[in-house]
Amino acid sequence: MGDKGEEGDRMALMKFDNESAASLVSELRGSFNSGRTRGYEWRAVQLKMMVKLIDNHESEIVEALRSDLSKPEMESFISEISMTKNSCKVSLKELKHWMKPERAKTTLTSFPSSAEIVSEPLGVVLVISAWNYPFLLSLDPVIGAIAAGNAVVLKPSEISPATSSLMARLLPEYLDRSVVRIVEGAVAETTALLEQRWDKIFYTGNGKVGRIVMAAAAKHLTPVVLELGGKSPVVVDSNINLDVAVKRIIAGKWACNNGQACIAPDYVITPKSFAPKLIDAFKHTLEKFYGKDPLESKDLSRIVNSNHFSRLAKLLDDEKVAGKIVHGGQRDEKRPTIAPTILLDVPQDSLIMNEEIFGPLLPIITVDKVEDSFNVINSKSKPLAAYLFTKNKQLEKDFVNAVSAGGMLINDTCIHLALHTLPFGGVGESGMGSYHGKFSFDAFSHKKAVLHRGFGGEASARYPPYTPKKQRLLRALLNGDIIGLILALIGWPRV
Repeated sequence: MGDKGEEGDRMALMKFDNESAASLVSELRGSFNSGRTRGYEWRAVQLKMMVKLIDNHESEIVEALRSDLSKPEMESFISEISMTKNSCKVSLKELKHWMKPERAKTTLTSFPSSAEIVSEPLGVVLVISAWNYPFLLSLDPVIGAIAAGNAVVLKPSEISPATSSLMARLLPEYLDRSVVRIVEGAVAETTALLEQRWDKIFYTGNGKVGRIVMAAAAKHLTPVVLELGGKSPVVVDSNINLDVAVKRIIAGKWACNNGQACIAPDYVITPKSFAPKLIDAFKHTLEKFYGKDPLESKDLSRIVNSNHFSRLAKLLDDEKVAGKIVHGGQRDEKRPTIAPTILLDVPQDSLIMNEEIFGPLLPIITVDKVEDSFNVINSKSKPLAAYLFTKNKQLEKDFVNAVSAGGMLINDTCIHLALHTLPFGGVGESGMGSYHGKFSFDAFSHKKAVLHRGFGGEASARYPPYTPKKQRLLRALLNGDIIGLILALIGWPRV
């Protein structure tokens, strides 16, 4: 268990600038170089303490999330608390196996020998988190960094101040402060951190800041994981269980932080002939879930702040989408809240179809036949997630083959995030690198190649002078020509 102490309290009151950032990194690098994080025991203790932190302070975590986002308690438990805790438990269960060197095959070239791939910690890493799932998206990468044996600095989002403050208070009480630290603040603090040399940077957020992070990392040739976003499409075929499909789309869109999620459905594509049935089902189920006045529902998160409310209002007020709202549209700037809103056949050049929505607005685009949806999706940047609802197995295969996305889910939304056996990450504009489960461990590890040889098995052909016989031997050896090698050894010519 770490101890914040008086020194930590004084540091919290000091201005955090380039000098203090450099001092912090130097301190953590010294702790890392001491070797304290490399053993299994240290890593396991930190992960167990993380579980203890969650168990002891669940109600405070729920309250912080309610303060930041008006997040319903059940949603906080399902999508933040339980997922973070499960990440720890999976890491604890599998850690010894993950740390064990992986045997690799050798060839005749190195005979006799053995080879292995050793996972070693990268060093001192930086995690820059997002505001929409401020507990999960902060601590899940930290869990991976600790499991891999790194020293880590967490920079949570200032847009979710209650959760940031809670983590800043609790982490030093439970984790080893000499190698796990948290820095609160905004742009100035993040900028100071990005000026330093890290062994890896893990950023969750938007593409604009992702480019800033990547440019800063390039100065030191620091590798990055960028978990970004994009416009995640949902293709809805007419050959479906309509009731189940609509419930699952609503769960992924509005029951996931009211659309403020990187993998939330961004827009729907469906055949023109099927759109009326789909819209009627959405209207009926949304009213069933959130009532006739959804702005009063206790089961919807609010918009995080006035800036994001204004951004979403701008999408709705675009003259190109005038008259396109078929459900919802109510808003209250004071709270700030926006009701679940469905729009039909908005133009492709409208703002809402060219920006990641990240909110409770859902455009529906119609096509003549469902296969035309592939061209619509592929005309845009590669999304973080792509969803398809169908009973048609051939359409399912074609979708997987034709559409590029960070991840895919057939006949549901978002829950692929919860499978630690699948890598979670983007492609192209939606990010690079992946994590979750073993993939988190790998994200913060270097795969070191190790070849072991004894002093036997010497081959004179390896060394000068290179006589014709030696050249025959070496060519046969390097080409994997066993017959030629034997002939060269016994001095027979190749027929």
